[in-house]
Amino acid sequence: MAVNQPTLRDRARTSVEPVARVFGRLGLSPNALTLIGFCIALVAAYFAATHMWLVAGLLVAFGAAFDLLDGALARATGRSSRLGAFMDSVFDRAGEGAVYIGLIVGLAVPPDPGDFAQGTQLGPLVAAAAMAAAFMVSYTRAKSESLGFTPSNRMAEVGLAPREVRVVILVVGLILAGVIPTGDFPVGMAPAYPFWWQVLVGSLGLIAILATITTIQRIVYVYLQAKKEQ
Repeated sequence: MAVNQPTLRDRARTSVEPVARVFGRLGLSPNALTLIGFCIALVAAYFAATHMWLVAGLLVAFGAAFDLLDGALARATGRSSRLGAFMDSVFDRAGEGAVYIGLIVGLAVPPDPGDFAQGTQLGPLVAAAAMAAAFMVSYTRAKSESLGFTPSNRMAEVGLAPREVRVVILVVGLILAGVIPTGDFPVGMAPAYPFWWQVLVGSLGLIAILATITTIQRIVYVYLQAKKEQ
């Protein structure tokens, strides 16, 4: 992987620079956009905790747009700083964690507990696994960059499921869970788990698996870089 090539996130931020400039002309700073994105994540977490899956999915997607806009505005206006990069990273992780906590709460207390009892155990467990795996992806990147194994933010391109991929999977899972009709089944014919639950927990399980693979890929990448330096 050539280090002089822009990452997928770099290209995405470049493409949204015109929109970011509009926010800049409105007087918003990059750090303000970071905080707005974090607040949107908190609201998304609330709707996830209250089983409003569709609204939560749309808000997660909307908040992810601000994750791109803050960096794009900083670069477009020459206001990039180490503090801004720190704020961006910290509040991104905090917002992501809040959404997963909202999902854990929502899946622990399903909208109709009488439909399925076992789901209250498995759903939160999968959501917690997805959160832990996602955080490991971020941690391996941060640690490798701080130790100098990956210049700039090139570690973001290593692995199957960087943040952008995880966000897409989560948004699709939430939206589908919100639009899938619950359905009326004859007595004894209802599925063990509602279809919305299968889609949402399935998407979280996919995130957990892909994020774990990504973490392993990044560990291997750093190991090979270390071997080259010996």
